[in-house]
Amino acid sequence: MRNKYLSLLPGLLVLLLFPMGPTAQNSKDINECGPPSPVDCGSSADCQNTEGGYYCTCSPGYEPVSGAMIFRNESENTCRDVDECSSRQHQCHNSTVCINTVGSYTCHCRQGWEPKPGFWDKQRNTICKEISFPTWTALSGIKSQALSHFLNRIQDLGRNFSSASVLNTVRDLVQEMGDLLETPGDLKTLPFSEQHFVVTNLLFGLENVLRGVSKALPKGSFTFNSSAGIELSLEVQAPSYRNITLIQKQTKMMLTWDTVHDSGDSGLAVVGLLSTPGMDRFLAEAPLVLDAEELTTLHETHRGLLQETSHILLSDVISAFITNKDTENLRSPVTFVFQHSVTPGPREKVHCVYWEHGQNGSGHWDTRGCWVTSTRDNSTTCQCSHLSIFAVLMAHYSVQEEDPALTVITYVGLSLSLLCLLLVALTFLLCKAIQNTSTSLHLQLSLCLFLAHLLFLTAIDRTESKVLCAFIAGALHYLYLASFTWMLLVGLHLFLSARNLTVVNYSGINRFMKKAMFPVGYGVPAVIVAISAASRPHLYGTPTSCWLHSEKGFKWGFLGPVCAIFSVNLAFFLMTLWILKRKLCSLNSEVSTLQDTRMLTFKATAQLFILGCTWFLGILQVGLAARVMAYLFTIINSLQGVFIFLVYCLLSQQVREQYRKWLKRIRKSKAESEKYTLSSRTMSDGCKHSEVRSCTAPRALH
Repeated sequence: MRNKYLSLLPGLLVLLLFPMGPTAQNSKDINECGPPSPVDCGSSADCQNTEGGYYCTCSPGYEPVSGAMIFRNESENTCRDVDECSSRQHQCHNSTVCINTVGSYTCHCRQGWEPKPGFWDKQRNTICKEISFPTWTALSGIKSQALSHFLNRIQDLGRNFSSASVLNTVRDLVQEMGDLLETPGDLKTLPFSEQHFVVTNLLFGLENVLRGVSKALPKGSFTFNSSAGIELSLEVQAPSYRNITLIQKQTKMMLTWDTVHDSGDSGLAVVGLLSTPGMDRFLAEAPLVLDAEELTTLHETHRGLLQETSHILLSDVISAFITNKDTENLRSPVTFVFQHSVTPGPREKVHCVYWEHGQNGSGHWDTRGCWVTSTRDNSTTCQCSHLSIFAVLMAHYSVQEEDPALTVITYVGLSLSLLCLLLVALTFLLCKAIQNTSTSLHLQLSLCLFLAHLLFLTAIDRTESKVLCAFIAGALHYLYLASFTWMLLVGLHLFLSARNLTVVNYSGINRFMKKAMFPVGYGVPAVIVAISAASRPHLYGTPTSCWLHSEKGFKWGFLGPVCAIFSVNLAFFLMTLWILKRKLCSLNSEVSTLQDTRMLTFKATAQLFILGCTWFLGILQVGLAARVMAYLFTIINSLQGVFIFLVYCLLSQQVREQYRKWLKRIRKSKAESEKYTLSSRTMSDGCKHSEVRSCTAPRALH
């Protein structure tokens, strides 16, 4: 046996002497645990490097199944999770509950408890305190026994509150508020301004208390009702991705989870909806404040609007609240559906409002951040970008009756314009002697204006059917845009004709205009209307007329192109005048052409005024001059067809000569017809006379 061990001595000496050699002194240990590492200790174990080797140990929070603390491969051992909670290896505070996790644990606040300031829930160092009853600040300066009794009862509930009795506390809060609204006592005798103070204190005070004590509720859905009809719906749930819907008898609220949940809080979240029927009795004469955009839309939608005369609440006053107190700018809007029994009339407007309390404690109804998405006879759907106290309010507005004189002027003027435009179209169609590119442009302009005026006169107020009204508004949009586009082409043709005085290319101008005028004259308006209709089809038609809605600047789909065309035509007009000024200095063989161009310039100037400047009179209908501008706008625009007939027909020498020829033909034809009729009668009488003579002769023979 000894010889056996002696045989190992040479090898042992080699191993002992080898590190002392020059090669060993330069060697470096290989880190088997470092990347790239072929070592596989397992997902729940850590690799520990040693001098010339390595070993595996279970990660903190795990223990080896086999009991061996050190191993070299996952196949030799398996690490399993250590339940620190059941084994009492945790360090959670006694105000929390230990919850085991894979490889670790967290400390959760007990039900009815919340983290102390400076601590977060579900951490290993969480320290909690029992949820306390929020402070309800009493009003100062309001003398009311009923209010004092109510606040004393709230203080009693606060002193007796505990997380174990949270359900009873919430039920008592709802009942106490119901009793106060059912029997308000001397609150009804307070001045309206003081009643508004009381409403602000009651609504926001109750919301604050309910938000606080509801944190002690267990997970689930809860509904509380009072004998006076107050209804409270609460939804308590853990983080999830589903939407939340609270439904009551008269109200429904829908919101998304990311709106409810605070990103810094991982605990349960509370969503509450409180309906308080009877609160409206304390809101008499509460002012309504409209935001600037809605006020502008309202004045443009309801023609002749003067002012709001009264408003009433259509729905119950509701309070919507969530755990997260930062509800000024929500990530996504909250949707409310209110049921009501009153149907708004033609001079009544439904508003989605919230109660805005001022710095002095009073309040008013406001519409900022809330808008109506749809309204029916018995329900209104609202969306709001914040949470507060909400209601649906119907305002009644006094509207100035339409001036009968303006109505008469409109109908008489448009009727004359239709007749004159028809005469213009027939003239340019039947009078072949004057047909050219210019008359073709004027013919299309007259046809578009004729159809637009005819549709305006017969269907502008056909608002019974929304679909039909939208179609009429779209057709008017297209026809009036087409009229202005043809006016642009007339201005372009005028400029090219004047330019022809310096560059002789008239045939080229005619070919260009013939190819481009129809695609441009009818195609460009079609593209503009198609884009407008595709982007916002619901803005075609208003409650009072079948025209473009002013909401979100939709009218600029008409005003924008009109202003652009007017500006371009004005530029053409100025350049044409400059060319004519140069040519007026020289009289030569081009005198006749120059005179024709001067006549065209006069006609274009008149047209620019008739179809361009007159539309801007509508913008000037504000202030003291509104009535005068309204009359000027109505008179001039309703007589557009008459002006076109006067300028392009009666002031045209060729057309007047053609009218004379037609009149001569008519007179000649009438004279020939009368002559033929007279000769026919003469011949007929002669025949009758000869027949009588032939009959009397035989009788005489007998």
